[in-house]
Amino acid sequence: MLKQYLQFKLSQKLSPQQIQLMKLIQLPTQAFEQRLKQELEENPALEGGKENNENEYDSEFDNADDFNDSESINADDINVDEYLSDDEIPDYRTQANNYSSDDEEKTIPYAAGTSFTQHLINQLNTYRLNDEEHEIAEFLVGSVDESGYIRRELSDIMDDLAFTQNVYTTEEKIESVLKIVHQLDPAGVGARNLQECLSIQLHRREKTQPCELAINIIDNAFDQFTKKHYKKLIQKFDISEIQLKEAISEIEHLNPKPGGSYAGNNRIVEHVVPDFAIKIVDGELELTLNGRNAPELHVSREYNNMLKGYKDTKDKSKSQKDAVIFIKQKLDAAKWFIEAIKQRQQTLFVTMSAIMHYQKDYFLTGDERNLKPMILKDVADEISMDVSTVSRVANSKYVDTPYGTKLIKEFFSESMKNDQGEDVSTREIKKILETVIEEENKKKPLTDETLASILKEKGYPIARRTVAKYREQLDIPVARLRKKI
Repeated sequence: MLKQYLQFKLSQKLSPQQIQLMKLIQLPTQAFEQRLKQELEENPALEGGKENNENEYDSEFDNADDFNDSESINADDINVDEYLSDDEIPDYRTQANNYSSDDEEKTIPYAAGTSFTQHLINQLNTYRLNDEEHEIAEFLVGSVDESGYIRRELSDIMDDLAFTQNVYTTEEKIESVLKIVHQLDPAGVGARNLQECLSIQLHRREKTQPCELAINIIDNAFDQFTKKHYKKLIQKFDISEIQLKEAISEIEHLNPKPGGSYAGNNRIVEHVVPDFAIKIVDGELELTLNGRNAPELHVSREYNNMLKGYKDTKDKSKSQKDAVIFIKQKLDAAKWFIEAIKQRQQTLFVTMSAIMHYQKDYFLTGDERNLKPMILKDVADEISMDVSTVSRVANSKYVDTPYGTKLIKEFFSESMKNDQGEDVSTREIKKILETVIEEENKKKPLTDETLASILKEKGYPIARRTVAKYREQLDIPVARLRKKI
């Protein structure tokens, strides 16, 4: 038996423009500038810079859907006066009141340079190699990863040379050419593992007594060295603790990632531009939004003249009507984009202002122990916005503070109870944990259990496993690997 019934379902759908606005809010300063440049290129009705003529456009444009069927349009269907109204002069300038064009703008320039691979190939060209050796060497250089290592088996490289380069060779030949690659700069490039990387660098150094011992340790006792079995090393090489200490000092000055030291490598160089700046003026916090987020935009004067020409024409042809429909669509898009930038600017400033006041104690002192527990909902409730909006601002934006440039999401943290029953930030606990580990006796590093006891004495009763979790999040190794002689 079939039954019919009605089911009511309440759902919220974002319009395409709302989605576009959310995407704009999420963009950091540099990405926003690219988006702005794209919009200016794609929409001729939108122009940047100041508009000399004060007559601008102030009207609610008709819905674009009204003009889908150009065949049915009459001359009176398009109210051009709506686009040419001079009754009010709207403020299309989106420049923030808290920013002036002559404010200091800090940017960090960097040179593009050549790629890491090309840098290595340029060096290869200085060696006397026959055709086969040169092809193998170039293939090996092309196999170097961003850290400077070749992490593939020689047998795999041999197969690839045969299949892709039509070069039939042996593993022994590849090994001999690889030794040439190991002579390139930076030292250690082309190594197949950390042990080989450190060994290559040490063999290039001046052969002092500590260096010779360091080579011996890396080449013949690498496993014991990595596990910090210092007593076994002293016994194995019949050396004093001071001699071991000098050799370890030699090793610690080596570069475990030779590729990372080359500024012009294949990776994209992160160029962080702060989206906000916080300064302390007369003991009070002052927030500014990077002026590059507040461009001056206006609607094209040329498009205004086009509409005037259409209005003054008595005989309106179909082609003219089609042109006006196109102009209207571009004007709608320009007006929306200008308003969206305004909303983006206001959202960014209001959100960051709430964060700044919430974490006032931290921004006045720079002491991370003064960071209050703060989650996205705390800020969202304060400014009456959605949590997702706050997340978009926090996850991708940076703020320039008196204590360096910080990612905004770093100011958010969960809370824990101290022994007084007060809410404290997990960031505060991590900072104290970090300080305790820095001040420990490196000959006898503190275990996680001992660290938990110390934190408990300081008023933070947390379990050993929680200490281990925080330590790992801080990228601090276990006690045994922190040991020094």
